[in-house]
Amino acid sequence: MRKQPTMSLIDGLVVGGGNARLERIEALIDWESLEQTLPARGNASTGRPAYPALMMLKIMLLQSWYGLGDPEMEEALGDRLSFRRFVGLSLGEKVPDHSSLCRFRQSLQGYVEAVFAHVNQQLDSHGVILRRGTLIDATLIPSAAAEPPKQKGGGRSLVDPDAVWTKRGHKATFGYKLHIAVDRDSHVIRAARITPANLNEVCVGHELVQGDEAAVWADKGYVGPALRERLRAGGIKDRVQRRAARGRPLKPREIVRNRLIGYVRGRVEGVFGTLKRSYGLMRMRYCGLARNTVGTLLTLMAWNMARAADQVA
Repeated sequence: MRKQPTMSLIDGLVVGGGNARLERIEALIDWESLEQTLPARGNASTGRPAYPALMMLKIMLLQSWYGLGDPEMEEALGDRLSFRRFVGLSLGEKVPDHSSLCRFRQSLQGYVEAVFAHVNQQLDSHGVILRRGTLIDATLIPSAAAEPPKQKGGGRSLVDPDAVWTKRGHKATFGYKLHIAVDRDSHVIRAARITPANLNEVCVGHELVQGDEAAVWADKGYVGPALRERLRAGGIKDRVQRRAARGRPLKPREIVRNRLIGYVRGRVEGVFGTLKRSYGLMRMRYCGLARNTVGTLLTLMAWNMARAADQVA
């Protein structure tokens, strides 16, 4: 049985303030089970009692759905009844301040991968993940830090030492690369890796294969022995585009094959587009690989919950 938030008498007298989308997500997840994957919350260093970990996680999710930074989230919790109901914060309780949100996010380092996986297990139990195919791709996300001067060897930032320069086509980007594996039909993100921007896709592709899908679809940037062997060992159909080599141009049938794969593989671009436009991933919010891993996986978790809630409604 799921835990219900403790509400005061005045909460029971308030009518309205509902949010159908949040209510669908609330009903979709076994929050009590999810709470077991979160770090224990002790007293804050300031002497103030720490807020429950599950409440803080729900606040992080609201930030992703509504594009709110920590100060804006603190303000919104003071105004929005539907937000307070979703996170389990009664009208008589004080809102967590922005510094509390920041500290909790930092405490998720080392936990967020397990939380992300647990959410996906729950979504899978609702039949959302169909496994008919996995779309693998990557996108560049600029760093939150100012770009350092380009130098021989790239140039590094003292503020964000994990971010690096890379060049794609004629455009140079300073930051990170988000690699994802997306269920072809539901667009639920099954796995993700956040790396410095210069890490080649071929180094990560085989790690994103789930092993239970019927096929893997990817562009020619993933051509390599590691992915090929992973697919062969798992009996998974290889839908990776072919790449021409020096002295070996693509055959006409390979060109046609690449085009057909591109029609399916290209669906992942819509996922990236929405994550950047509506979920705040146009630019990283934080500095450092560890902090950006937490922030990005929380965002992808929010995306998955929203996708699943829309499909099982």
